[in-house]
Amino acid sequence: MRWNIPAGVLMALAFLIPAAPAAAQTEPSGLDEACQTVERKVYKDIRELVTIDLDTATDVQVRVLANQILAAANADSLPILPRVIQERLDGTADDLRAFLKADVQKAWATDLRITVVRTLTGAGPNVKAAAQKVLDDGTIDAFLAYLNNGLYDARALDCASQPTPTPSATPSATATVVPTPASSASVGAPGGEGGGLAVTGADTATVAGIGGGILLLGGAGYLIARRRRTRFVA
Repeated sequence: MRWNIPAGVLMALAFLIPAAPAAAQTEPSGLDEACQTVERKVYKDIRELVTIDLDTATDVQVRVLANQILAAANADSLPILPRVIQERLDGTADDLRAFLKADVQKAWATDLRITVVRTLTGAGPNVKAAAQKVLDDGTIDAFLAYLNNGLYDARALDCASQPTPTPSATPSATATVVPTPASSASVGAPGGEGGGLAVTGADTATVAGIGGGILLLGGAGYLIARRRRTRFVA
């Protein structure tokens, strides 16, 4: 006999039946890809939800279990399992029961593997090494241990090994070279440095003019004195 129970009733039963005996608690913090402190995402072990014998359970019990697994898969943002379970829920009770008995863990393991591979994007060396190790292992237990704990431990090591950024040095002001004003004193002036150098420019022309005038006057005086001496002798 097939049970025609509304989906809303099944969902209500799924939430009324506790998925786990422990009460919800705040998860420990960890680091994200940017080394920022965040709350850890804990992936549910759906094997703990299977508390019935799938061979002897009623169709209602099987559907309730399927809805519990669907809720956990959606909460973990798994890429494959939610769609597959929903397809089985829309099918027959026998197909749903057979899927839960044989194939649900296969689909779930594929989802966990995909999730582990996604953590490699932008990962550091410790995360890459830890992820590769569990991918080589390939078991559900290894995937869950990595996603819930190993990933955060490896990421903490990668973040701790990053160099601490140092503040950039403030560029110093460029020194402006102020030309030293030339001394107003002549280079050849007394008391100045480099004494003994010849006077040049306008001062030289003046001195030369005066000297020339003196020479002319001296020559003229000599000629006049000579003529007077000549006349006197005669």
